[in-house]
Amino acid sequence: TSTQPWLNPSNGLIKANPLPHKGYPNLGAAVLVPKTTTAAGPEPSTLDWEPADRDRLWRYNLHYFDDLNAADAGRRREWHRELLRDWVRDNPPATGTGWEPYPTSLRMVNWIKWTLTGNTLPAECLHSLAIQARWLSKRLERHLLGNHLLANAKALVFAGLFFEGKEADSWLATGLDILGREIPEQVLADGGHFERSTMYHALVLEDLLDLDNLVRAYPGAPLPGRFDITGAITDTIARMGDWLQTLCHPDGEIAFFNDAAMGIAPAPAELAAYAVRLGLAPPAMPVAATPSPAAPISTRLVHRKDSGYIRASLGHAVAFLDVAPLGPDYLPGHGHADTLSFELFVFGERVIVNGGTSRYGTGRQRLGERETRAHSTVEIDGESSSEVWSGFRVARRARPFGLRIQETPDCLEVTCSHDGYRRLPCKPIHRRGWRMTPTGLQVSDWVSGGGSARVTSTSLDNRQRPVDEPIGHNRRDLRCAALAAQARFIVHPGIGIEQRDDNSWTLVLAGGRRLELSVPWGSGRVEPARYAPEFGKVLSARRLTVAPVDGRMVTVFEWTAIT
Repeated sequence: TSTQPWLNPSNGLIKANPLPHKGYPNLGAAVLVPKTTTAAGPEPSTLDWEPADRDRLWRYNLHYFDDLNAADAGRRREWHRELLRDWVRDNPPATGTGWEPYPTSLRMVNWIKWTLTGNTLPAECLHSLAIQARWLSKRLERHLLGNHLLANAKALVFAGLFFEGKEADSWLATGLDILGREIPEQVLADGGHFERSTMYHALVLEDLLDLDNLVRAYPGAPLPGRFDITGAITDTIARMGDWLQTLCHPDGEIAFFNDAAMGIAPAPAELAAYAVRLGLAPPAMPVAATPSPAAPISTRLVHRKDSGYIRASLGHAVAFLDVAPLGPDYLPGHGHADTLSFELFVFGERVIVNGGTSRYGTGRQRLGERETRAHSTVEIDGESSSEVWSGFRVARRARPFGLRIQETPDCLEVTCSHDGYRRLPCKPIHRRGWRMTPTGLQVSDWVSGGGSARVTSTSLDNRQRPVDEPIGHNRRDLRCAALAAQARFIVHPGIGIEQRDDNSWTLVLAGGRRLELSVPWGSGRVEPARYAPEFGKVLSARRLTVAPVDGRMVTVFEWTAIT
């Protein structure tokens, strides 16, 4: 128990409604585990805050209290008060999952948001909130860094402005000091978050919007230190919003690179609306609506050079290309072995995707979702391009190089290599080329020994043309050609596949449009696959797997333009 006096909250009024969360995310079953139920919801006094049959992430979400700020939370106000009291009764200081620094950080922010939007914390919860802030201030996750440390700092800034007194001032100063170091470190010059996860990028953007909201709620509060939080956050929000637009499908949701799933972070359109409510210039993020297949996507190639992603849009299609490093060298925990993977959106629908993320932990499913085989790229000899292991570990990792971009009014070409397989015999290099026209996408893959050989690529109109790729072979390349390389293309579960002959298929979109898929160089087959669009949700899907001929694979997607 605390021997220090209670800290009284300052009188701040929130300037904009914070993002309404969806409540507890669907992690495979209902989060609250009651023994009895009332009309308002589970009886709080019977809730199990440490269910033994649930994994750590599931229990983390239980202690976040996101439901306090859910879209319909007002209908459960009294039940929430009892839930808050129950948490304080059943979770004494420094015990259990709920007191780990990360869930403590998110819970503190949610409790303060709930209070600033007109609710009153019960007295015992207000006392607990001060103890949580004191506890967190001595257990910051400096060893983990990344989004965890940023969440710690955000919570201390919230508590430092919410409470009054010298101790509260120290929380505020500590939080601002961390933000002053971590925001420039974590947000790259092109606006991307340095962990290169589209999902965590959106979560960090929400954090910054919340901090901007909070500072506006306390206009007279002194902000210690040399960090100009107001100016820095406003500029960073604009850059992060622009980056997020680049990595969003026209359906309004994120592309899946590294740890990514829908339903954890707010949708991009929700983040844009939050920015508008704060009076910020709205980021140019897509609205979540069904795109019209007849609406062409403007011709544009956007290269986010610092983070390493490319958005190629032409006609009725957009492709998202991963020519990025896995993540910061000292923080690869949310990275996947997905180098040179891509996603493809045509006629208003996702067609080719990466496998997504359904869970954390250290089990086989978590590892499998991080491996190369769960992504639309090339695997060699059953190995991943980066050596992912355990739940959040990576040993040797792929590094892209040799990026070349060519853009004309009716053709976009990108080629890039990576060295992730150089640890294998003959030190193979994977090089991939994408060539997009208004009526198709050609994906060419080469596996060669150290990149010293040259071949040619065949364009969509079957004319031979050089694209700065290997031609001929040396002895090392012949050994590499014997490696069991495979290019995989995961087809979204909503797309039908009809086989035409041994090496060609028709993809039938949900809206009735048809794409022709062929393998003019290599040998293709359709196999079962898995697709995880959300945590706790895994769908059956199919994938095209292409084996090379002489170390080369060419896969072609063709469609008819809508006039």
